[in-house]
Amino acid sequence: MIPELEAQAARLRAAILPYGSVLVAYSGGVDSALVLKAAVDALGPRALGVIGVSPSLSPEDLDAARSCARAMGAALRELRTAEFEDERYAANAPDRCYFCKSELYGRLAALAAAEGFAVVADGFHLDDLGDVRPGQRAGGERGVRSPLKDAGFRKADVRALARALGIPAWDRPAAPCLSSRVAYGIRVTPELARTVAEAERRVRGIVAGLTALRVRHLGAEARVEVEPERLNEAVAAEDRLRAALGDLGYARVTVAGYRRGALLPQTVS
Repeated sequence: MIPELEAQAARLRAAILPYGSVLVAYSGGVDSALVLKAAVDALGPRALGVIGVSPSLSPEDLDAARSCARAMGAALRELRTAEFEDERYAANAPDRCYFCKSELYGRLAALAAAEGFAVVADGFHLDDLGDVRPGQRAGGERGVRSPLKDAGFRKADVRALARALGIPAWDRPAAPCLSSRVAYGIRVTPELARTVAEAERRVRGIVAGLTALRVRHLGAEARVEVEPERLNEAVAAEDRLRAALGDLGYARVTVAGYRRGALLPQTVS
């Protein structure tokens, strides 16, 4: 490892070591994976990754998270969460993530207290400061620590160090929860989350090898978003996509280029 990356790794471990023990809110994405790896390196068995499991997490993402944790030699606990039972979450307003993270961090805090872990940590970093992240407010209210931010990491730093450390998720695209595909104002339910997951599985079966994919649920319409360089390929397959997603109840299927962070108004069916 080059000296600059070695210094970054040491700085991250130094941010975590004073915790004494830590539960890492782990999603399987590169940010939380790097925190978990550094926590294991710094604290050994006093570090535990915990992933919230609910219908908002796709089976593929859960499998990838498990595989990544195993590759890092990290202990992983799966914790059932119940955000869909909170009417404020189910209503799907723009602050939906706040109620999801409130549920997750509340359960993590209870687990930490029960099992003697001193700190709960997340994968928040400096570049996240510029995003709209209602969930970060929930973490702040519950004393969740952000070692990447404290150690001065930006996204590029996270990916570079994760690659150097051999973390499988180092180049994994962002994978927000399935509820994030549903236009604001349309109620989210476990059944709808499963429909979206199945829609994305079918799209991947038709347009193989996509690195960025979202099937946006816009009421009667499904908008299939893919990385711009694959857009022509997806458009050419539009008839097959329409047939595959029509079986899931979508009257209209459109194809567009993926745009990160798009906030979706409710679409009239």
